Amino acid sequence: MRHPRTVLSAALGAVLTAALGAGAVPAGAATAAESPRSAVPSYVAYEGSKEDVKATRAFFAAVVKSVAEKRAANPGARVVTVNYSTANAPTFRAQIARSTQIWNSSVTNVRLQEGANPSFRYYEGNDARGSYASTDGHGRGYIFLDYRQNQQYNSYRVTSHETGHVLGLPDNYRGPCSELMSGGGPGTSCTNAVPNAAERSRVNYLWANGLAAAMKSVS
Repeated sequence: MRHPRTVLSAALGAVLTAALGAGAVPAGAATAAESPRSAVPSYVAYEGSKEDVKATRAFFAAVVKSVAEKRAANPGARVVTVNYSTANAPTFRAQIARSTQIWNSSVTNVRLQEGANPSFRYYEGNDARGSYASTDGHGRGYIFLDYRQNQQYNSYRVTSHETGHVLGLPDNYRGPCSELMSGGGPGTSCTNAVPNAAERSRVNYLWANGLAAAMKSVS
């Protein structure tokens, strides 16, 4: 019998491949002492070069797996709730709260909230890679918010963009400012922190189908 994580990855593969398409996730090599992990081989950066779709896929799969395990213990829950922690990112609590509000008002199949036993955490600090989303190597995801990048770009857009990776969206740096996941592509003047209709629809699709697949793997 295969490990539940292997089953989950396979089950989510088809859903994520269709949703992510040619969108990508950059990879880099610089590290910083303040980051929750050192020498992260692949991650989701706000703005970068070479893209790695596996990073987005792994991050989303980790979060969905965590949520599925909790729902298996409480199958009667009507709303798919994803808990997060801001304990390690106190400077950005206002931006995170706004990001949560934006996403909760934009999609219907998943809800974000700060709470105990989080499926992912926010961190803050200095990192040459900028802000990014990744996994901690133990089946949990995290978002790192870089100080300098949040000064260069609109901080609310950065946070909302990175949170979009939690929900399964890839980067698309060639997109317009109206597309949240275009990240830093449109430049520092872009302040839009709200996902467009296509991004909202994609998140709803991913959580309706991806979570269903995940629930089968942990049941």
